[in-house]
Amino acid sequence: MSARLAGKVALVTGAASGIGAAIAALFVEEGAQVIGLDRNAAAEAVPGVELLQVDITDTASVDAAVAHALQHHGRIDVLVNNAGADVFSDPLALEDHDWQRCLDLNLKGAWNLAKRVLPSMLAQQAGSIVNIASVHGHRIIPHAFPYPVAKHGLIGLSRALGIEYAAHGVRVNSISPGLILVPRIEAWFEREPEARARQTALLPPKRIGTPREVAYTALFLASDEARFINATDILIDGGRSQLYHD
Repeated sequence: MSARLAGKVALVTGAASGIGAAIAALFVEEGAQVIGLDRNAAAEAVPGVELLQVDITDTASVDAAVAHALQHHGRIDVLVNNAGADVFSDPLALEDHDWQRCLDLNLKGAWNLAKRVLPSMLAQQAGSIVNIASVHGHRIIPHAFPYPVAKHGLIGLSRALGIEYAAHGVRVNSISPGLILVPRIEAWFEREPEARARQTALLPPKRIGTPREVAYTALFLASDEARFINATDILIDGGRSQLYHD
């Protein structure tokens, strides 16, 4: 490996599985000290990653994790806000607590981490925040409400913070994955085997994306190679969102 993150300290949320685990593993391979944050403390650890049990919606939990990282490593160079969850409902049947849960998990949680990491990044005049948004933040998929509301907000948060702190050496970008073979998608395909073929046929490359492919984009945005990329969202969906569908 090229050690593209040598000497950097990274926090990755939702690091116990799926895209988060792939990002954490790749960052370790590229020389970073990685602290993974996840609600699932019993998850199988990613080799080389220090996994902490953290609920991103709980500010005390987030405070403790950021303080731990700064105390043991002295700095935080990269934050990847990957943790989130699907919340799909008929709009008029949506309960208030599910609306709030969607915003807390998919938008406010990212802000909770960013708010606590930004002071140290500003002090060192350097840092990269990468928010994992979604193709739902670009195209509205029926019956997925209110998830796209939160993901549109996360892209907006990334752009707003990126512009706010650009002159202080801090970059904030987002990534919008489409259909990726994470555990919940694999479980869906196991329940509905015909769904895999149907979804694959919709994708221009005629294959489904992998967590590792998302991780490579996060690696690029976290590295100094992307030092002039800021307040930008990168779609990783094989081009599907550019197609017209009946």
